[in-house]
Amino acid sequence: MQVSSLSMSDGVTTMQGEGDEDPSTLAELFASMEGPLLSYVNQLMNDRDEAQDVVQESFLRLHRHFDEVCQPRAWLYRTARNLAFSHKRKHGKVVPFSPVAEEGLSYELVDEEPLPDARIERLESVGLAMLCLDRLAEDVRALVNMKFVDGLSYKEMASRTGTSIGNVGYKLHHAIKFLALEMKREGALG
Repeated sequence: MQVSSLSMSDGVTTMQGEGDEDPSTLAELFASMEGPLLSYVNQLMNDRDEAQDVVQESFLRLHRHFDEVCQPRAWLYRTARNLAFSHKRKHGKVVPFSPVAEEGLSYELVDEEPLPDARIERLESVGLAMLCLDRLAEDVRALVNMKFVDGLSYKEMASRTGTSIGNVGYKLHHAIKFLALEMKREGALG
């Protein structure tokens, strides 16, 4: 059993006991332990500046409780370890589930793929639209294709077909109206 006694002389806290390997003053303990403790904490944190702060806080806490601590080396390592882990928990890089973007917009994880039922309905609608397009006259079908597939303007369509811009507009208007009626008749549009 180890017997220890504490004494204060000249404002320096000392610790004396049988077979004590620990330095007797806080200053001696700091001189012998600061380097190894800093290396240990730096390995835990991978940030030298933060590790220095943790080691400093550990020694400050030891100073406050020096008269109560029997094994200051072990106490320092345990305190430094706990402070390092607490710091990592508090300041660790955690990606929030629903981050808020700049300007108040929020990012949400959205599956861009439609649900299977919606996908089937879309495929059926596309197939039905293709059938309805086949019911148009060849020249009108070509105009619809130029407008909605190729993305041409009325002017470009008129120059390709050799008709007036007004005639292109007229034919497209009636083609779209015809397609809407056919799609509604087939049950694709409500």
